[in-house]
Amino acid sequence: MGLLDNTFDKDRDGEKKKADFSDVVAGGSSTAPPADVPAAARSAEPNVADQERTYTVVAGDTLSKIAKREYGDASKWHRIYDANKDTIKNPDLIYPGQTFKIPDA
Repeated sequence: MGLLDNTFDKDRDGEKKKADFSDVVAGGSSTAPPADVPAAARSAEPNVADQERTYTVVAGDTLSKIAKREYGDASKWHRIYDANKDTIKNPDLIYPGQTFKIPDA
């Protein structure tokens, strides 16, 4: 116990202070999203004939990392590359902000 603990932990009447949760709003989560899956990076849509899933590249991504995240197998990066050859000139050079089509597994 520190020197000032008794001073700041009690109110004017000498009663121990209680936590004030009056400004807490329900519905949120106090846990952060996983570091390897930024919330803004993913824009997966339900698999409907007119819609396709997409992924927006963030810093540190590689096609292998995206394939591991999307398919569970990093060696399937070729699927993403083949579906996006029009935007990917070199599969070793992808940039944050690029949006790729994610073909079905």
